Amino acid sequence: MATSAGFKVLYEHDGVFIHTNPERSEEQDSLTSGSLRVLDQDGDIVLEYKPMEDVDHSAMLCAAKESSSVFEWGQRHQGTSQNPGDKPPRQVEHQLSCETEWDMVHTVQFRKKPSNSGEGAPPKPAPIPEKSKGSRLFFRLSDLASVRVKEEGWSYLVFTLRDRNMGVELPALHFHQGGSEGFLDCLRKYMLLTESTTDASLLQVSPHSRDMSQSFENLLDDATFGLITRFSQDPVTTTLGGFSRVTNYLFDALRGPDAELLQQRPVGEVADLLNEAIPGLDINQQEEPGFEVITRIDLGVRPTVRRREPVGAEEWNTNMDPEGRMRNISHLKQTIFKGGLCHVLRKEGWKFLLGYFPWESTQEERSRLTRRKTDEYFRMKLQWKSVSEEQEKHNSMFRDHRSLIEKDVNRTDRTNTFYEGPDNPGLILLHDVLMTYCMYDFDLGYVQGISDLLSPILYVMENEVDAFWCFVSFMDQMHQNFEEQMQGMKTQLIQLSTLLRLLDLSFWNYLGAQDSGHLYFCFRWLLIRFKRELSFPDVLRLWEVMWTGLPCQNFHLLVCCAILDSEKHQIMEEQYGFNEILKLINELPMKLDITAILNKAEAICLQLKSCKDLPNSVVEILGFNSTDTESSSQSEDTERMDRPDSPEPSTPSDDQQDLVSDYSPSADNRHLRDAARDVYKLAYIS
Repeated sequence: MATSAGFKVLYEHDGVFIHTNPERSEEQDSLTSGSLRVLDQDGDIVLEYKPMEDVDHSAMLCAAKESSSVFEWGQRHQGTSQNPGDKPPRQVEHQLSCETEWDMVHTVQFRKKPSNSGEGAPPKPAPIPEKSKGSRLFFRLSDLASVRVKEEGWSYLVFTLRDRNMGVELPALHFHQGGSEGFLDCLRKYMLLTESTTDASLLQVSPHSRDMSQSFENLLDDATFGLITRFSQDPVTTTLGGFSRVTNYLFDALRGPDAELLQQRPVGEVADLLNEAIPGLDINQQEEPGFEVITRIDLGVRPTVRRREPVGAEEWNTNMDPEGRMRNISHLKQTIFKGGLCHVLRKEGWKFLLGYFPWESTQEERSRLTRRKTDEYFRMKLQWKSVSEEQEKHNSMFRDHRSLIEKDVNRTDRTNTFYEGPDNPGLILLHDVLMTYCMYDFDLGYVQGISDLLSPILYVMENEVDAFWCFVSFMDQMHQNFEEQMQGMKTQLIQLSTLLRLLDLSFWNYLGAQDSGHLYFCFRWLLIRFKRELSFPDVLRLWEVMWTGLPCQNFHLLVCCAILDSEKHQIMEEQYGFNEILKLINELPMKLDITAILNKAEAICLQLKSCKDLPNSVVEILGFNSTDTESSSQSEDTERMDRPDSPEPSTPSDDQQDLVSDYSPSADNRHLRDAARDVYKLAYIS
């Protein structure tokens, strides 16, 4: 739907009438025709009816070559009106495309009716409906008490506002040309319409909470039973948002209107609430047959590791031959794992790390690939750009994806300079890439939270084509996290529990005793790869390190173990219970030291790799399937890099390159997707 400064059009229908003289309703002079709209105005859902003389016919989409969006993208004028002699509003800068013929689907512009305020947004709703120019209506849906639906050869609706507005009954809106059902369907997205038990024509209104229509970050602010309903209907979205607001979950959601509710619920019952609410994530291994028996294992001493400075342009260029092929690939990946990339290299380096550019490709081959992928991208973009309003009316899935994307785009990383402000081209590109991905992956489409995975990639690439194909590669790894059955999330939670049990039995037992053994508090870490736990620069560093595929498969699980290892002393020494553990995890974002975490996660990997009696399940999770010789070669390379006076290694052999390649995201990241398909069932003997 259309967007402008401060408001977004959620629904619009022309040809809705008010009968100014009900006794002469069939006469043309007694009819006022107008436009009915439902708007999202800074989080408030409002209804607006304007007679035709008030409708702004200049607000329309028109093709241009200065912007890139299907948004009604308006420009702000700071407190000034636009007179005929004024300069035209500044256009959004044109994003260069490798294929100029695609400009036809690359740009649109929004023209607005001049106004004294310069904003072009509707006024703030008054407590009671505004009645200007005779029949104009404007009120919040939260003020609506009931809707009466009647038939008189056509449908008409009568709205009544709540008691604080003195039970105001508004003029009836007549749908002579049809469309009342579509309008009521729109209202049902934002409120519960229940047929009265005494009057079949009366729909009583129970508004959804503001949190339900806002970001998934706020989903746990409602009372307990609303939480359970949403868990059952959409566990991915609800859990993602839920554990970002776990404090409210404990002290607001569970209490609900009763301040004593939390004390009345035993901790075990609260934990059972989570297990029952997310049946797809039931990870009680003991109930399933065929599990592996594991005894206590001496893991040996955990080594000390150090990180290095990021790879710079000079070092990068020394690993490229005259034709543009990358050399010493295994060593280059090791250096990226140990220090990351300097920011100026990320735009190029991430394309290799994510498999968009083959490591062995020449510069000319990459140029041809870019041209081919550009053409493919814009063909997919044209598919959704060319969907007509009539087609969209008959495609609920397309409407739902578009609606979710527009909601998420408006609240993703808005404090980042690339996305901040109301008139930011970065938001347009974020929207367009996500919509195009729906055309690429029809089965998945869009799920809330996916925008978090695209945002850093688009920030680095600054180009929608490159960002899209890098994002596609990343989603190949993350796809199962967002699938309806949540198999990827279930698998990762089981694997994480397996690793934590092996690394620290006492801590694992303690969490189980506090009804926290399910590790649901790690759900968001896994779902969007720590995107909400770290600062934006730290997210860039962590992701590029993990994309090397080193030093093992599923390294992100060891990152989780490293974070928990850093917090376990406080949890156990302070004897934290279920509530305190969740509250502590909820307060970790933006407090984590990425260097310390990566050092500890790598040290854990080396500690496990040096253990000769690892359970087969752990070997499979971390990919320790190489021969002793290969493992020794990689360990020596890592130890050499930890020594500041170590010489640069010679060109790696083919065997060494194959070793590292086994853990790299190349070859379409098959090892990451395959690992996610296996669920490891385990039992333990202390």
